[in-house]
Amino acid sequence: MMKSKQGPILLVALIAAVTLCSLSPTQEQPKREKAKNLKVMPKNSTHEEIDSVMKEFKTALGVRCNFCHVASKDDPKKMDWASDGNKHKEIARDMMRMTNKINKKYVKVTCYTCHQGKEEPLLEPATAATR
Repeated sequence: MMKSKQGPILLVALIAAVTLCSLSPTQEQPKREKAKNLKVMPKNSTHEEIDSVMKEFKTALGVRCNFCHVASKDDPKKMDWASDGNKHKEIARDMMRMTNKINKKYVKVTCYTCHQGKEEPLLEPATAATR
């Protein structure tokens, strides 16, 4: 009786096919909860878009998330992103509205234009001695 060389090859191909099917991209990813309490950003903003804006804020103001957001009452190690419990969050919304108006009517500005990495916007130009 002759042994077939195709047997082991077919077995490897079958194992590979089963493995690839189990890694199929059609499997549903866990769905993120829809963002809540958006008052300035579009209601259909994705988490990626929101994260991008928040990273810009962090850089422009030199702050961390807890500058505008409060800790969750249920788990203080997590943030309650939807809460309006921190006054800086409403200030940030007002600044976003103001920036949007300036950008539509005059010239493109960002948070960094005035804040330059500081919590409070600069009220006068920095001199060489204060830079």
